Amino acid sequence: MLNISIVLYQPRWQQLITLTEELLKIKCLNTLYLIDNSPVEGDKSLFSSTKIQYRWMQKKNLGYGKAHNIAISESVADNIPFHLVMNDDIEVKAQDIDLMHHFMEKNGVVGSLMPHVVYPNGNTQYLCKLLPTPLDVFGRRFLPKRWMKKRNERYELRTLGYDRMMNVPYLSGCFMFLRTKAVLQAGLFDERYFMYPEDIDLTRTIHRNWLTLYLPDITIVHNHAQASYHSMKMLWIHIVNMCRYFNKYGWFIDKERTLVNRLTLNQFSQ
Repeated sequence: MLNISIVLYQPRWQQLITLTEELLKIKCLNTLYLIDNSPVEGDKSLFSSTKIQYRWMQKKNLGYGKAHNIAISESVADNIPFHLVMNDDIEVKAQDIDLMHHFMEKNGVVGSLMPHVVYPNGNTQYLCKLLPTPLDVFGRRFLPKRWMKKRNERYELRTLGYDRMMNVPYLSGCFMFLRTKAVLQAGLFDERYFMYPEDIDLTRTIHRNWLTLYLPDITIVHNHAQASYHSMKMLWIHIVNMCRYFNKYGWFIDKERTLVNRLTLNQFSQ
């Protein structure tokens, strides 16, 4: 069985309705949680299925990880073996989620799974990454692209190719197919982050004891907005929360990062 949670903030309702209609076709679906951080409550009548639980946070924007933790905690309490964290700007087929569910059932060492993610035009989104250094994060945002080109290609694991399965320490939070047992062991999302690095933190923590896999055989579409590139407010939130991440793990000395990144880059060397 599978629970799904989607955190909302002023969503495009018609797009969300289309997505929920597809998700309700999933054979293994138990509950779909819609956690709404918006300042105004949505129209509950849009979601008539008993499998959908819509929860408005009473004008409180809890942030991404904290809102998802509400639903993940219920998966833990109800002994639901798998939990899918996803954005509302994803396009995915129900049968593909059932295939991922089957894959996770057959591979008990996998704690987290992400499929191949593309833009609406079909181009690959390079969302499999190494654990970041401050230069990886801030250099790609503030330095000229030509200065960061080779380093960014390494950081996004482009040299390994996106045509084969990879065990990756940082998988994007836009679509995280999680084993509930692995998330519980990792401690759920760290709620000190309002948004952005919570997916880095959770994946690297799960990665210590489980495989965190990229699966190229299944493709989903992500209508990625890159909000921090278009809003000074979101850019500031990004900077503040990345600073919290590096304060937690280390800015320039992070032994785990050094070891994990080396092993990741070397996994196909033999």
